[in-house]
Amino acid sequence: MGLPRAFVGFSSSDIRSYHLMKAWKANTRFDFNFSDCQLHTAINSTNEAYIKRLCRERINMAGTFISLIGQDTRFKKTFVEWEIEVALEKNCRIIAVNLDRNHHDGRRINNFLTPEPLKNVGAVFIPFSPDILAFALEDHTKKPNDNYHYLSHVYERLGYKKILGLE
Repeated sequence: MGLPRAFVGFSSSDIRSYHLMKAWKANTRFDFNFSDCQLHTAINSTNEAYIKRLCRERINMAGTFISLIGQDTRFKKTFVEWEIEVALEKNCRIIAVNLDRNHHDGRRINNFLTPEPLKNVGAVFIPFSPDILAFALEDHTKKPNDNYHYLSHVYERLGYKKILGLE
């Protein structure tokens, strides 16, 4: 089976996290890899329709949509929320990556930070970490329309610490 094809959606304020994902991919110390369908260069345009057309083409190439969820993601309606909606139209698997670990160590949905289109759509919620993200990319389970998360035994198997009361 080839590499999972994924489009990464994020707020511009979270671009460092996206660059870190690319660094994990390039570093042989991490068992982390995916075919990145993200635009390779920034679009030098203010034409919303043109930008959305290019993004839709890239999302249509992907089977998985990774949404990086930071402090301001829920406010980014023009592009971030729209990208989520396009990924849902295409029926992409959705991996919601919590950049803020203050809520259940990032292992579950944070209703305050999560954009509305990501709620109750079968997205898996995980913390920002290469091992669990690599696992989520390889886990081709499509869940019904509900939020879900991996149970503690999955994290333990990947070498994460047990967090009591999270099952």
